[in-house]
Amino acid sequence: MLSIKIVYSLFCNSFCIDFTLTFCYNWNHFVKKVRDYQMSTSTICIVIAIVAYLMVLLYLGFRFAKGNNTVGDYYLGGRKLGPYVTAMSAEASDMSSWLLMGLPGVAYACGICDVFWTALGLGIGTYLNWLIVAKRLRHYSELNGSVTIPDFFENRFQDKSHILMGVSALFIVIFFIPYTASGFAACGKLFSSLFGIDYMLAMVISAAVIIFYTAAGGFLAASTTDFIQSIVMSVALIAVLCFGFSVCGGTAAVADYAFSLDGYISLLNTHDFATSSSVSYGGIITIISTMAWGLGYFGMPHILLRFMAIEDPDKIKVSRRVGTVWVFIAMGVAIVIGVIARAMVNAGELTALEDSERAIIGIAQKLSGFGILPAFLAGVILAGILACTMSTCDSQLLAASSSISENLLHGVLGMKMNEAQTMLMARTTLLIIAVIGVVLARDPNSSVFGIVSFAWAGFGGAFGPIMLCALFWKRTNRYGAMAGMFCGGAMIFIWKFLVKPMGGVFGIYELLPGFIVGLVVCVAVSLLTPAPEKEIVEQFEKISQM
Repeated sequence: MLSIKIVYSLFCNSFCIDFTLTFCYNWNHFVKKVRDYQMSTSTICIVIAIVAYLMVLLYLGFRFAKGNNTVGDYYLGGRKLGPYVTAMSAEASDMSSWLLMGLPGVAYACGICDVFWTALGLGIGTYLNWLIVAKRLRHYSELNGSVTIPDFFENRFQDKSHILMGVSALFIVIFFIPYTASGFAACGKLFSSLFGIDYMLAMVISAAVIIFYTAAGGFLAASTTDFIQSIVMSVALIAVLCFGFSVCGGTAAVADYAFSLDGYISLLNTHDFATSSSVSYGGIITIISTMAWGLGYFGMPHILLRFMAIEDPDKIKVSRRVGTVWVFIAMGVAIVIGVIARAMVNAGELTALEDSERAIIGIAQKLSGFGILPAFLAGVILAGILACTMSTCDSQLLAASSSISENLLHGVLGMKMNEAQTMLMARTTLLIIAVIGVVLARDPNSSVFGIVSFAWAGFGGAFGPIMLCALFWKRTNRYGAMAGMFCGGAMIFIWKFLVKPMGGVFGIYELLPGFIVGLVVCVAVSLLTPAPEKEIVEQFEKISQM
């Protein structure tokens, strides 16, 4: 274990040297900009609001650091989450910056059709995940002592070969590291565009804050900060909605303008601003494909872990109601904000946006010019965008870290470590993963939402069908689970890079074919191979009676 400490020390020292050189170079660049540019009062207010928000996150990391005495505490919070923290942390970690940037951006660009079907699929998926998966997974994971999702798959099927654990852990690492990098990139782009500072400096500072409070406080810190972040996100949505309506002349004025655009307020067509005409969305196949986003929830590790961590399974009903209501309202408001931004441009209150995903940023900057208090509120709105991203990054870092340290190193490779050594390994792997994410995010032109969409499909196709079969079909065996997981995950890559480029009917979202293939293969292989052992069936029946 001395070797681990040496590697940890060398890695940290190397990282600190690289970080210091990068920081100093970019800081000098930033100082030069400040000399040439006097910050306005509104900008200072925005900075103060964002810095205060970041300081709260750092404080929570300090506060929860002392409570992590075991791996179960670090990765699952000792199963002590209350119903409201469970609900809001799950949904905040789910939404990411898609809520405040993606949804308004698509609505701004082409109307409500695409975002409506996407939001409807996500809302239904959220509700069904809470309704049918949450309580059963909570009971099952506690009964077989699972701390991570790969743990659960191995323990559910009593796979002594560790293949299920290894494959599922690898899928988590493959999809979560670039997913985390996309979050770091989103933070860097936000600060860089707002304050004109270097992208790399902005991205590294944002990443450092996320890394610190997550590495120090573990799951409880991530979940508590996610709960706070959901509140900040809610305040941001309400503030933008109210301000937008007021400057446009009220709800009637916004509605009149939206309905005047051909196909803009339609569930079957979109609006093409280049030709000012209505364009068909693509029919029932496209709608089903878009709604298939909701299938991703059944395989999303950072959301499923919240179900495993809730303290009282009987309070899951409360969490379900709170989480589902918040998701539907938040997504609905985000879509309306996109419409408002378009109406503000038409009314001359907002400059036309080259990047539609900056709609909410443009509205916040407009608000900041109305005085000190509005400027602080604008800072809260921008902190809300930051919150969307951070609430997802911290959960992804923990999930990826647990897959390497707890599942691959300890479970598959059999490394023997005491509790203190295991905690050191957990924090070391989290730091290494985060630094890899920073390196991957160094290109400011990298696509954020394309990566999010692909990773979401990956988890939905690889884990979703297997999770449902594991929880609700006792005939499922480890052979079916292995085959379904591999084929579902592989189909995501095949459809995305080989089939989808053909266009036409093949241009559907890769999650749908991936999920179907994973489910069919899991069922078929389970039926063609020996039935599960008696002990596995008895455990399944015991869970069914709870």
